[in-house]
Amino acid sequence: MTGRTRVAIALGSGGARGYAHIGVLEVLEERGYEVVSVAGTSMGALVGGLYAAGRLDDYAAWARGLTQRDVLRLLDPAFRGPGAIRATKIFAKVTELVSGVRIEDLPIAFTAVATDLLAGKEVWFQRGPLATAIRASIALPSFITPVMVDGRLLADGGLLNPIPVAATAAATADLTIAVSLSEEHLRGAGTSVVDTAPEGPRTDPGEDDGSAPFAWVRDNERFRAITEWFNNAREDLAAAPGTLAAEDDRDQPAAEIPDVEHPPAGLRTLEVMQLSVDALQAAMTRYRLASYPPDLLITLPRTACRALDFHRAGEMIELGRERAAAALDRGPGLPWG
Repeated sequence: MTGRTRVAIALGSGGARGYAHIGVLEVLEERGYEVVSVAGTSMGALVGGLYAAGRLDDYAAWARGLTQRDVLRLLDPAFRGPGAIRATKIFAKVTELVSGVRIEDLPIAFTAVATDLLAGKEVWFQRGPLATAIRASIALPSFITPVMVDGRLLADGGLLNPIPVAATAAATADLTIAVSLSEEHLRGAGTSVVDTAPEGPRTDPGEDDGSAPFAWVRDNERFRAITEWFNNAREDLAAAPGTLAAEDDRDQPAAEIPDVEHPPAGLRTLEVMQLSVDALQAAMTRYRLASYPPDLLITLPRTACRALDFHRAGEMIELGRERAAAALDRGPGLPWG
């Protein structure tokens, strides 16, 4: 018995905002807390796994040195694969740091959460190679290529469990902390009722002042490059004589559906996919936290950093430190409680 406050911590998903987890863990150590259990989803699994293995400082130093140009080179596209990004070049650094490390040998209990796409079930990695568990947990569908492990097609754990507090339930801890990288997901629970009467209020589908809900997705260089490639490919297919797409355009006149507005101008296919995943994660976040409420919740706004801004490690680490310090000063208790 050390006499220190023992902490179990659940690190949520959120792309590059996950660098903030590093700052949270730094503050906990500086204040004398003893982390006895870590569970992570997606980027939370990556940071949590490296922390449990004692290699997080090395990773943080490497990440702080990345420029935007470096990140663009590391995000290798996979246009013919089941994900837009392979991310093998970025993940090579993680593999280098934890090569040969097994989860059951870690000095801190660790769980990486992934999703079995074929079975539609949550998968917890608590044994086996650490690198494999992290790689499975970060595979966000439509973006990062999923992986096959023991016959299971595994993808991002954030689909079913964005903040895996339940995975820390077995820990002997004095305090359970959860870190949400999308505090907006904690708001707006419930169902909206829409009046479809023709005289109801309308919005102008042609207006886009940058505040549209998909603006944060579109405003990313790599994302723009990916979506541009997909849309150019679609246009080439549609223009090719004799193709199904060309015949559809020729033989099927456009039809207007009464009282249904056009989507906002400029909305792309991958943006719709990302917004769909985000809506799912928002609902799952509220459900999971209601089922397994932590003692202390640390949150970051989704607008703090775009999902693929992996060159902003320094900023996100510092923000994580600030949010962790504020939450610890506030003490146990959830913001909405």
